[in-house]
Amino acid sequence: MEDEAPGNGTGNAGAMGKKGVPEWLNSSLWASSSSPPASASTTAAACLFRSPPSPKPEAPKRAPIPEPGSPPSPKPEAPTRASIPEPPRPPQPPSEAPRPSVEAPPDDRSPSRLSQEEVSRQSQLLAELSKKVVNIGELRRLASQGIPDDTGIRSIVWKLLLGYLPYDREFWMQELAKKRSQYKAFKEEFLMNPSEMARRLEESAGHKNEELETGGRGFLMRSEITHDEHPLSLGKTSVWNQFFQETETIEQIERDVKRTHPDMQFFCGDSSLAKSNQEALRHILIIFAKLNPGIRYVQGMNELLAPLFYVFRNDPDQNNAAYAEADAFFCFVELLSGFRDNFCQKLDNSVVGIRSTISKLSELLKKHDGELWRHLEITTKVNPQFYAFRWITLLLTQEFNFVDSLHIWDALLSDPDGPQDTLLRVCCAMLILVRKRLLAGDFTSNLKLLQNYPQTNIDHLLYVANKLRGSSAG
Repeated sequence: MEDEAPGNGTGNAGAMGKKGVPEWLNSSLWASSSSPPASASTTAAACLFRSPPSPKPEAPKRAPIPEPGSPPSPKPEAPTRASIPEPPRPPQPPSEAPRPSVEAPPDDRSPSRLSQEEVSRQSQLLAELSKKVVNIGELRRLASQGIPDDTGIRSIVWKLLLGYLPYDREFWMQELAKKRSQYKAFKEEFLMNPSEMARRLEESAGHKNEELETGGRGFLMRSEITHDEHPLSLGKTSVWNQFFQETETIEQIERDVKRTHPDMQFFCGDSSLAKSNQEALRHILIIFAKLNPGIRYVQGMNELLAPLFYVFRNDPDQNNAAYAEADAFFCFVELLSGFRDNFCQKLDNSVVGIRSTISKLSELLKKHDGELWRHLEITTKVNPQFYAFRWITLLLTQEFNFVDSLHIWDALLSDPDGPQDTLLRVCCAMLILVRKRLLAGDFTSNLKLLQNYPQTNIDHLLYVANKLRGSSAG
């Protein structure tokens, strides 16, 4: 895609070169049109996070890239909200060539093909993770530039960035054992069927059925079933009533899990691997919904969970890979802690809700490219909610292929103030990089472009987004 630069709106960053283009956008570094392919993980960093051998199942083998020409799969929809207006759909022109779907990073990029900068960053990351106490500030700086795929350390780095692992390596195994045990207890409590739950309640209350002899005959006394344990009870504390109320949520989770990245054999298909991974996603989302009754489950949360689970399940340490479900659950909770207001419909119109977040993106664009902002929102009347709602709520997982999304997440999770500020800068950079096409387009063509964002060089995108740092709106 042709790289484009901000116009003459207020707040243009950097010195202006020929034709009004900032000098930092003229670099030959951005000559390529797409991100370079990543390589398969190696076991080079496995010793950083090694635990005793475990009989747990091995990490799954990465499936091959789907054959070219296979029909593209539709993007999952963004979380649905009654208060967010549905964007008008532009007329559908002839279908474009589908973006290449990626199952896993290809294996043809050996360390010898890494750039000198990537080799240096890889060495620095490994050195930082080898320290007794990790310098989280330095780790954030290195990870924000991208974690080389072939090192196999993204799993460890993300756990540190999300606060799941302590900075002192001495406590890693102790903390992991504690959290994994806690998740096991959650599964036993929240994934139990009502019959088993009622039985345990009965036992704890001392109502366990006993065979009693009456008059020398072996009659069985009728089991004393409390009101709350009866399947027809409508009581608020009835385990059965709670079960039936949760059924709709669970059914929505199951539908969405089955639609998660249908182009990847890791998540979709009839293989035992795909079914096992779907079951793990289902467990995590159900437990999260039950622990967070104020939010429960919102459509699209499965797309935020998928990258975490994929990275952890492909950890080169087999024992850590075997506990990917537990680790992904706690990291998912940490991730959503900074975004939960975007999923709460009651807060949509508040200063912390999704509408406010989208308004910040609009102000950021106005500050850096006033001409483009006026053309989009005033001239062509493209409401940013029509495209930015999905960008923001799903953290750009649906706008780029899976591998590129992981590199974007490296930057998002590295922000010490939380992912949202970096996310808004990336979204603003996405608009700036296609400004020529947007300025030449009308409502229909612009909406189509932004709802189907073209392939781009991810390193360039993140570079431009970083140039906007320090000038965030409101």
